[in-house]
Amino acid sequence: MPRFLGIIGSPRRHGNTHMLVSRILEGAAEAGAQVDTLFLADHHIRECDGCHLCWQGEHCPKADDMAGIYPQIIAADVLVFGTPVYWYAPSGLMKLFIDRFVFFNSPGHRTWLAGKSAVITIPYEETDPETARPVVEFFEKCFDYLQVRLAASLIVPGVTERGEVGEKADVLDEAFNIGRSLAGQPGKQK
Repeated sequence: MPRFLGIIGSPRRHGNTHMLVSRILEGAAEAGAQVDTLFLADHHIRECDGCHLCWQGEHCPKADDMAGIYPQIIAADVLVFGTPVYWYAPSGLMKLFIDRFVFFNSPGHRTWLAGKSAVITIPYEETDPETARPVVEFFEKCFDYLQVRLAASLIVPGVTERGEVGEKADVLDEAFNIGRSLAGQPGKQK
């Protein structure tokens, strides 16, 4: 049974990002996957300061929640990243989280992430497709470097109000189908 970890990088519960990630996870669960959700706003995640102690097999000196989150990431077959566009970039919550993926770049930890599948979903207020491009490219470069396969992208322009994406049945269906499809063919198996 594949394991999905939904990572919500928006501080708004029941907002557009939360709804999209949840819908992907619903599709995966219907197809038999085990699903878990991580609300980044519920966790204390500090910045990486580049000390590279994790590369030397030592514990990160940051006293925060990432030590408990790393095992969830490692256990997942599919990582579902959701972030709104904030100033043409991922949310600050998501950026802090991804910065701590330096842990997976260390020689001893690289295989723990390599080969997994990822999904990105990016809702945003503007309607210009170029608005989301920097965020998409951010994820593409990170995944390419860490040897994670970008299995699906769901980019949703023109949503501003909390939960507004709920009025877009076609988008919710697409999200559900992404989850259901990937549950049948996850990335790296345990």
